[in-house]
Amino acid sequence: MSNDWTKIRSKVKNFIESEIYPIENKLSERNEESSKLMSSLMNLAKEEKIWALGHPKDIGGGGMPFMEYVYVNEVIGRSYFAMVALGTHSLQDSIMLREFASERWREEYLEPLVQGEIFPSFGMTEPEIASSDPTQLETTAILDNGKWKINGRKWFTTGAARAAYTTVMCKTELDASSHGAFSMIIVPTNNPGYKIIRETPVLGINGGHYEVEYDNVEVPEENLLGPRGHGFLIAQKRLGPGRIFHCMRWLGQAQRAFDLMCARMHEREAFGTSLTKKQLLQKFVFDSACEIQSSRHLTLDAAKRIDQGDDARIEIGLIKVVGAQMLHNVIDRAIQVHGAKGLTDDTPLSLMYRHAREARIYDGPDEVHIQSVAKKVLKFYENNGSGWDFGERDASLISPVDG
Repeated sequence: MSNDWTKIRSKVKNFIESEIYPIENKLSERNEESSKLMSSLMNLAKEEKIWALGHPKDIGGGGMPFMEYVYVNEVIGRSYFAMVALGTHSLQDSIMLREFASERWREEYLEPLVQGEIFPSFGMTEPEIASSDPTQLETTAILDNGKWKINGRKWFTTGAARAAYTTVMCKTELDASSHGAFSMIIVPTNNPGYKIIRETPVLGINGGHYEVEYDNVEVPEENLLGPRGHGFLIAQKRLGPGRIFHCMRWLGQAQRAFDLMCARMHEREAFGTSLTKKQLLQKFVFDSACEIQSSRHLTLDAAKRIDQGDDARIEIGLIKVVGAQMLHNVIDRAIQVHGAKGLTDDTPLSLMYRHAREARIYDGPDEVHIQSVAKKVLKFYENNGSGWDFGERDASLISPVDG
């Protein structure tokens, strides 16, 4: 890793604290004024050379190496609005288009996507089935005379109202079973069969999650991403690094909550002494520090494995569960220390707490990851196998020079 990433991380952190924090309440209003404020932030990030840092250079991004970007993503997570303000929101989609889209869609979408001129969306979850088992997805796409005809209903399609297109996971191989039956198809949102049913509030937040009906949507055959039946393979390439980015952003959120909690303890007194003197609240500090740092090292371990070409399925499953629980716990303690004020919107903690609850469901519920990790680990012990040695796994990351 270069020495420059630390300077970039500091610059990004300063940008978020000085430019985004003061106007978060206005940005949350989602009106014409908030749109103008966000556009100004995006332009300022470009001027400051901190725009789209993790995107490959050949598509107009900063070309920051994966591990360096992982560390920067941690501070981006401190504010819900920083992803868009810094152009990182489109990273997974732009890389997916770059690798799997037809030439037409790469030319039409890639540059404006990376520049923040258009927005992407992703349609996978469906309202009538348990999407923790995605092989149950019911949206279908049938190829007829060079066109895909898509029918079905999706929800939790984030940003659909302003997106230029949605990448839809649908069943294309009707005779195939399990994961090989599904493909991803690009659907422009101006298609007459693309119908937004409603925006779905989540824990009282109108956060841009939409329910969308696909009513005989017709798109050209070339709108297919990658080969037929490879939808879940492409999704895995999208989700693996994406979950690491999520977990690093959660760490940024947790660090912000931790900072607020510790500052509050110095500001307040109860029963004649500072809150810093209360042993129960000192335990809050201790537990939060342990959970943040434990989750952080688990996440960085998974990131290093991804960077070295390992799919890191077990490590990613671990951090998805541990990271989501850590985020909830730390914010919960920060709210408790703030007392009644922590329940109001006078601090960012209320909104952070609600978003933290989402983390245990998005990208797969905790229960699925727990079961999946346990099964994978137990396989190493079948038939007197060698087992799962954490020390050996760590040693595999250390080069002779490092050792």
